[in-house]
Amino acid sequence: MSSPVKFLLVDDLPENLLSLEALLRRDDLTLLKAKSGDEALELLLEHDIALALLDVQMPGLDGFELAELMRGNERTRRIPIIFVTAGAHSETRRFQGYEAGAVDFIQKPIEADILRSKTDVFFEIYRQRQTISEQRDILQSQANVLQIADRRKDEFLAVLAHELRNPLAALKGGLKLLSRRPEGEQKEKVAGLMEDQITHLVRLVDDLMDVSRITQGKIELQRSRFDLRQALEAAVRMAAPNIEAKHHIIQTRFPETPVMVFADDFRITQCAVNLINNAAKYTLDGGNIEVGITVQSRDVAIWVTDDGLGLSPGEVERIFEMFAQIDSHLQHSRGGLGIGLALVKQLVELHGGSVSALSPGIGKGTTFTIALPTD
Repeated sequence: MSSPVKFLLVDDLPENLLSLEALLRRDDLTLLKAKSGDEALELLLEHDIALALLDVQMPGLDGFELAELMRGNERTRRIPIIFVTAGAHSETRRFQGYEAGAVDFIQKPIEADILRSKTDVFFEIYRQRQTISEQRDILQSQANVLQIADRRKDEFLAVLAHELRNPLAALKGGLKLLSRRPEGEQKEKVAGLMEDQITHLVRLVDDLMDVSRITQGKIELQRSRFDLRQALEAAVRMAAPNIEAKHHIIQTRFPETPVMVFADDFRITQCAVNLINNAAKYTLDGGNIEVGITVQSRDVAIWVTDDGLGLSPGEVERIFEMFAQIDSHLQHSRGGLGIGLALVKQLVELHGGSVSALSPGIGKGTTFTIALPTD
């Protein structure tokens, strides 16, 4: 919302200031009053003024002298001035006023309609300037967002090329080995390596397709009532290869009784797998991971805690952004496009839930929490 427009009224007689105030009062207009040129200068330096109405004849600094001082200051030189005068002035004196920056002269006694019509023009001009300034700020903000998105797109494409090149190179090498018709254990080993790389490629493509479907509003949740404990047990089993590869110790903290929720079983399991795999990726070998469920009054919380690399406050704020790659984690990242956590956030929000991250700091681990409504 635009801030009020401010007019400055300068007259050494209090009754004249009250009269001007009564004539000009309107919504969204703040009238600042000064009884001398010195008081006016203080207000001019403190406030953004849309129009100054200056009495010509004042003790000390008169209106013309005040106007000249205003023109000599970068902050106030462009403020329009209307001189209010009780006496007739020679053409030379009037020219002096225009040279000092006056846009008009108003004779006393003041005709209310003339004063309002003249000042309304400057009120509207200032409002238009405010609108243009706000639109410029919005456009600049949007331009900044687009620049960031463009940079992240370039970074993403570079990561994608890297992530695709590695498994494709491995598959190409495997095909060459198989063309030599190896036998027995060697053949099984090559086939196993190729299967792992294909699984990795499928996962990358699946994540990309899911993000695309969510962005286009094409994902439809298949809701049903199920026991959340069973979904998380399945997620732990699916993440087991990554857990075992780094010799992590994983513990589950589930309630003894069923935790029934109305959600998409497959998508909730997918979110849990992503969080557990993320914990495994950024926890050093032999680290600890816990997966738990906490039943609350009107919702249920799924949490995954690790004692891994942790996050700084700034990193916590952007961890769920699309294509986000945490600089301090890059050397530990073994595959991934920076979309896993963003995908979790989007899928959870489709369920009417939320996801958050909490970390005491770098090297102190991280806890990810998904909050889901029970109905």
